[in-house]
Amino acid sequence: MLFAHGSGSSRHSPRNQRVAQDLQRAGLGTLLLDLLTADEEQLDLRSRELRFDIGLLARRLVGAVDWLAARLGGELPVGLFGASTGAAAVLVAAAERPDQVAAVVSRGGRPDLAGPALGRVTAPTLLIVGGADTQVLTLNRQAAGRLAAPHRLEVVPGAGHLFEEPGALDEVGRLAGAWSVTYLRRMSADPSMQ
Repeated sequence: MLFAHGSGSSRHSPRNQRVAQDLQRAGLGTLLLDLLTADEEQLDLRSRELRFDIGLLARRLVGAVDWLAARLGGELPVGLFGASTGAAAVLVAAAERPDQVAAVVSRGGRPDLAGPALGRVTAPTLLIVGGADTQVLTLNRQAAGRLAAPHRLEVVPGAGHLFEEPGALDEVGRLAGAWSVTYLRRMSADPSMQ
């Protein structure tokens, strides 16, 4: 699973690292990425424009998908995990690489920012949102209605945007792991799906 973090975060995010550990325990490999360089992060602290440049983030994620596919010889399917604005980037990347991306998971994401790419996503997509994150929940419900791919919206009761409440991140890890294992293994078992 390739992880794309959201605005104001990095590959060192304890939330994404925790979910990555849950996925590793489920038998999946993980790669956490920073889609902006250190210099871009510093510049962006003032303007915050690059964090919301979904096109730029998605292009870099597509490059990572291509790199990973080349390293794996195209033998293993790729899953994408995005948080916040990273969720929009993974959805755009999934639309751009339908033959390589087998599963998508969004945690507290902004899939609405993927725009018209939503209708081109073919990978099964799981949207996980905190029940107390009402604005993002509304945006996810609207985006789910535009997804052409098989999808499910899971609401973690009482959880906020960062899933800091007791047990909330455990539930994210459980949901993301079950979804990813199901669809990544299904694609591995049936090469015709690639």
